[in-house]
Amino acid sequence: MSRGLRNNNPGNIRRSKVHYRGEIRPSSDAEFKQFETVAYGYRAMFVLLDTYHRRYHLHTIRQMLNRYAPPTENFTEGYIRFVAQRTGIRPDETLDSRSPRDMVPIVAAMSEIENGAKAVMSDVEEGWRLFVEP
Repeated sequence: MSRGLRNNNPGNIRRSKVHYRGEIRPSSDAEFKQFETVAYGYRAMFVLLDTYHRRYHLHTIRQMLNRYAPPTENFTEGYIRFVAQRTGIRPDETLDSRSPRDMVPIVAAMSEIENGAKAVMSDVEEGWRLFVEP
């Protein structure tokens, strides 16, 4: 099992000062956050990508992934191509970060890249539900 899935952190979100609902604090992983359930880990991905959209005006897969998985640490172009191919959304197509039609498949594809295994869609959808609930 991948580190991300062991941590219930399918996006491999690094430890930071930002705290998410369902996060285990302190994380016993020195580098990455841990969550109570994988659904909370997916929720954190939705929150993070929505923040990119609203705060940093990153509106496409290419823009979001260049921040999420920067070229200094990743093969970002390959990541972008994989997510675009898996979702059928063009890399430079404008996204709606509050649309499950756009974001659920994107997060599922990101999880597959991060963990080397297809996402369990019911977990991704539960993460979306947790994201949109007040």
